Amino acid sequence: MSGYKMISSDSHVVEPEDMWKERIASEYKERAPYLAREETTDQWYADGVKFGIVVAGTLAGQRFDDPTKLTFEGRYEDSLKGGFDPHAHVIDMDADSIAGGVLYPSVALDAYSIPDSGLLSAILSAYNDWLAEFCAPYPDRLKGITLLNVDEVGSAVEELERCAKMGLVGAAIPIKPGGHRYDHPIYTPLWAAAQDLRMPLSLHTGTFRWNKERGWQLKTQMADPVEQTNREYHVRNAMGAIILSGVFERFPKLRVGVVEFEIGWAPYFMNRLNDTYKDRPVGQTSYRFKEDMLPSDYFRRNVFISFQEDDFGVAMRHYIGVENLMWGSDYPHPESTFPRSKEIVERIMEGVPDEEARLIIRDNAAKLYGFG
Repeated sequence: MSGYKMISSDSHVVEPEDMWKERIASEYKERAPYLAREETTDQWYADGVKFGIVVAGTLAGQRFDDPTKLTFEGRYEDSLKGGFDPHAHVIDMDADSIAGGVLYPSVALDAYSIPDSGLLSAILSAYNDWLAEFCAPYPDRLKGITLLNVDEVGSAVEELERCAKMGLVGAAIPIKPGGHRYDHPIYTPLWAAAQDLRMPLSLHTGTFRWNKERGWQLKTQMADPVEQTNREYHVRNAMGAIILSGVFERFPKLRVGVVEFEIGWAPYFMNRLNDTYKDRPVGQTSYRFKEDMLPSDYFRRNVFISFQEDDFGVAMRHYIGVENLMWGSDYPHPESTFPRSKEIVERIMEGVPDEEARLIIRDNAAKLYGFG
């Protein structure tokens, strides 16, 4: 695998300090997210809600030097320039043997904690505009993923269509939406639009929508080691709702991905889906697939997984499907493989046939997101 560069299916930008102040819709100017310089960290606020810490772009590589210095605190002036400058981003990609990157946000992931739905939509729309401009200088190397507010599905579809026209290549939706679960028919227009536009949907870690019953759970999940260790619980619920309600049967070309949860949970989950569907009373009374298909068949056909360095999961690749796995560096976040991505990928791909390794670390992402 030394003869070709990699594609990161999960990299990140870091939203600049003035982005929302300059770009948010005029009716929300007075409520736009703003950065407060607090005693030990820079902190984002919107509508009185604290969200979005700056550490995301400040500690790349620290885990290799001294992990005891990893922290939730940080300053903008300490952030890697590549987080908010596309030219610097590409320079860092070259240094890390990365040919292309699929870009997710940092701060904007946390915006789902903001209660007001109209403000959230304005925040995400402004971010999507900025992201499209960020990618524009390097369209063959930088591919952006829009963020959608699915509180009102019709508006989410309109934003998906708008972002596709701007050249963004997929969309992230919250792992836990604020209202109905993803097996509810209210989401049918979104599945149809994503399929027709060929825009893969992503369930990225850290995307919990606020609602009045449960508030917001991301901060607990991020800060608590027990919650962090078991964070794939919520994405299993979301994906189970999609699969077991027959979404992929009705929309066979729809692709939905699980991003930044590693791989090892997936074989157990696939087996558990089948067990519930085939051998449990509740499975017998649920939606029944045509042509003797099993839930795991839809998982292999329609689901993709972006992972970072899961040796155990790679060993289970044939059960999941080699064509469904995509590596990502998570640049420039503290847990990222930057600047040692090539070294780490070579280690986790040791013993994997070259043709399979090429699919996982380059070709699967290239095909899904349109890299040359």
